[in-house]
Amino acid sequence: MASTAAAAAANFLSTAMDVGALRSLAPQAPGFNCVSMVGATFSPASSFRSKPFPCLAIATDAGIKEAVKTEKAPAALGPYSQAIKSNNLVFVSGVLGLIPETGKFVSDSVEEQTEQVMKNMGEILKASGASYSSVVKTTIMLADLNDFKKVNDIYAKYFSSPAPARSTYQVAALPLNARIEIECIAVL
Repeated sequence: MASTAAAAAANFLSTAMDVGALRSLAPQAPGFNCVSMVGATFSPASSFRSKPFPCLAIATDAGIKEAVKTEKAPAALGPYSQAIKSNNLVFVSGVLGLIPETGKFVSDSVEEQTEQVMKNMGEILKASGASYSSVVKTTIMLADLNDFKKVNDIYAKYFSSPAPARSTYQVAALPLNARIEIECIAVL
């Protein structure tokens, strides 16, 4: 059935108009060369009918990318930003359990580092105009996957339902021998 629909679509597009004509009817989205078919009129003789589809547009203008910086969270440890705002999204870099004023870990405890990570992440989100409720994806990196339950118990206090999508990994090592690092993506 799928091949029949695909053949009908290919036949329709090749007989109704060429790609050059299609491109002249609708603007292209920067970055993906995507064409929206919304509002286009095609030959009534065709048996192929489709619903309009959304077109994902990614801005390529560097002016749309904005660094987020706050003194209420630890400074970046290298050539990266605490977070970047772009296209109504906030990309928060990996956050460690460091005390912003000292640059030292709150303790060696994974529980205390997790609490501090979440506080630091909250300050970065706030500085960007986002909050925990606008987080859609997190990635947790653990020095020891045996800490998963301890981290989960603390993490759960910060997110309401529906919780963000999440991935959790045990990694070989983390910066400054941290026990945990979390990064996230939020919607503005």
